[in-house]
Amino acid sequence: MNKGLAVIRDDLRSVKAYAVQPSTGLIKLDTMENPFRLTEALQRELGERLGRVAINRYPAERTFELAAALAQAAGMPEGCAITLGNGSDELITMLSMAISKPGATVLSPLPSFVMYEISARYQGLKFVGVDLRSDFELDEPAMLAAMAEHQPALIYLSYPNNPTANLWDADAIERIVAAAPGLVVMDEAYQPFAERDSMDLLRRHPHVLVMRTMSKFGLAGVRIGYLIGRAELVGEIDKLRPPFNIGVLNAEAGLFALEHAEVYARQAQVLRAERDQLIADLDEIEEVQAFSSQGNMVLVRVPDAAAMFEGIKRRGVLVKNVSALHPLLHNCLRLTVGTPEENMALLAAFTESLPS
Repeated sequence: MNKGLAVIRDDLRSVKAYAVQPSTGLIKLDTMENPFRLTEALQRELGERLGRVAINRYPAERTFELAAALAQAAGMPEGCAITLGNGSDELITMLSMAISKPGATVLSPLPSFVMYEISARYQGLKFVGVDLRSDFELDEPAMLAAMAEHQPALIYLSYPNNPTANLWDADAIERIVAAAPGLVVMDEAYQPFAERDSMDLLRRHPHVLVMRTMSKFGLAGVRIGYLIGRAELVGEIDKLRPPFNIGVLNAEAGLFALEHAEVYARQAQVLRAERDQLIADLDEIEEVQAFSSQGNMVLVRVPDAAAMFEGIKRRGVLVKNVSALHPLLHNCLRLTVGTPEENMALLAAFTESLPS
């Protein structure tokens, strides 16, 4: 055996890496990206601005300016602070590290974002998943029972949830937050497309954190996530943030986007309308079940997910087969909402791939 491999943790060697699907030559509707690019005029303006950035220097004040701009855009409550991550994934890692004590537990409803469990296990933490109900709503009694039994240091509530795309019952969340023995992270990655958010929970509960990302806003390639909570709490988590984790070009692109927030707001409005139309069109197909959505994705149950996935892909459109992620997702595909033209191509490929 390679002597280098011998020192790698056994649990790490036994798992597979997070898989990213090849998408060259395909209409990419598998990872909930904003499909719209900036206008040529804004592209030129951004390019000129990035060209003036001192890339020979480590990130400094500009990162703090980005954090301040994000806090203002989010309406950060008084007494709170913000920290930045290289996407939400780095923030999830920081949170796992922050609570990494012997016997500590992370809890999340399932199915939900897979990185909660992956990050917890990589830090040697116990992970407890609580199945959603068959309608993808929170199983409140099961959640409360699991919390009482395992006393989780950290609870994730994805709001809207991925991949089910729904907003869970606000009253149930309120009771879960009130009963939580530790941190509760409201993961609002898809907030630009949802009708509600968690900022009021943050104001009223000092153990609540709100996590968001600029990826669904329209900057998936820039990799900027942010976490908001009480200043004393965020200050401790921020100690785990790697120095210079947000590059100068990323920070400048983020500031540029926030200065043109109205452009991205119009894009989100189009995507919400396209989402609703996509669901209406899918509802016309007798063989499938499209679930309601508050994100920029639609979960749909089909007769044969594997066959449908391959059929759609052969016709030039890439979606996500989530049917193996959890028993509740049996024969489910997750469709990212694209441009009107992309959604037309998706629907054509989808209907052509249905079993005859």
